Amino acid sequence: MQTKRRYIRPAEGSFFLLGPRGTGKSTWLANEAGKTITLDLLNPELHRRFLARPELLTDWLAANWDGQTVVIDEVQRVPELLSVVHHSIENANIRFILTGSSARKLKRTGIDLLAGRAGISMVHPFMASELGADFALARALKWGLVPLVYASAEPDITLAGYISLYLREEIMAEGLVRNIGSFSRFLEVISFSHGSILNISEVSRECEVSRKTVEGYVAVMEDMMLAERIPVFSKRAKRALVKQSKFYCFDAGVFRSLRPKGPLDRPEEIDGLALEGLVYQHLRAWCNYTPSNQLFFWRTPAGTEVDFVVYGQSAFCAFEVKNGRTVSRKDVRGLKAFYSDYPESTPTLLFRGAERTVIDGILCLPCEQFLSHVIPGSLAPHDR
Repeated sequence: MQTKRRYIRPAEGSFFLLGPRGTGKSTWLANEAGKTITLDLLNPELHRRFLARPELLTDWLAANWDGQTVVIDEVQRVPELLSVVHHSIENANIRFILTGSSARKLKRTGIDLLAGRAGISMVHPFMASELGADFALARALKWGLVPLVYASAEPDITLAGYISLYLREEIMAEGLVRNIGSFSRFLEVISFSHGSILNISEVSRECEVSRKTVEGYVAVMEDMMLAERIPVFSKRAKRALVKQSKFYCFDAGVFRSLRPKGPLDRPEEIDGLALEGLVYQHLRAWCNYTPSNQLFFWRTPAGTEVDFVVYGQSAFCAFEVKNGRTVSRKDVRGLKAFYSDYPESTPTLLFRGAERTVIDGILCLPCEQFLSHVIPGSLAPHDR
């Protein structure tokens, strides 16, 4: 299956193209970037050569550049190259596209180094509206929407190897953690925090490692764009709110792959968490593809909660996600509480039913219908 990545917004000048492995950066470059030359840092020989002497990039450009855009693939593997990139942008007017699947080293030494000379474009898993008629909610909940997996003839095998790919080619190769066994155990434990407020101390006890180690592991996942913590929405708060963040894996299929399953696990519980994660990844992508918008959640200490709040120049929307086929008044209590505090917002309940309905003034919308119509720049569900 070949699906065009419709929502990637490249800058006119040089830019970073960042996203997890398998999200289609190389495919987009091949189809959309025009005439390019590529320096592939996944090539072991090139990686060793430029890691030892980053200044060789100047000679490489002199021998290969003829006015075309220069692509440096997986630039985080040799972030020292960015000083040469900066000089080439300033003095030779060369346009660069710098791809990466980990922001860890770039955040430390790279992006700031370019002093605003390069923009940042993010690449996310597919959005349902990109897939069109090829989108199937059941498939997305089972395998996720990472293009590498979604397009595979054997998605179960591809998904099973996805985290192993990261462990082997990113974490181990770059020495991001000292004990790969402890990190593998951490990945299983942290999967139980998906869709929940993250309790670092509890994860630490389960992993039998220090709190500081767990905080470092979470940072590694975030820097590699495999997970994110979203903060509580507290602007002009009218009541006490929790202070901790919620944790999400970046893709519903990756969550399922990480999450161990036992005899006490109910399928509907994991399905519900996968559905919430699928909504999360759509809203996260929407916020990145639609500038000046942020993603939050909302929760009081008593447990009154709204799963997601999108706030910014383009939208102020609140969403609650339910895995049931039917909904009732108790399902909209959190949205009603939020709306009473923020009447400027648009509250919506997303559920697994087939028909939209309204309960106590709250629109209840089939989740598949909503996801299929989420496009950058437009999020208001009442318009659909």
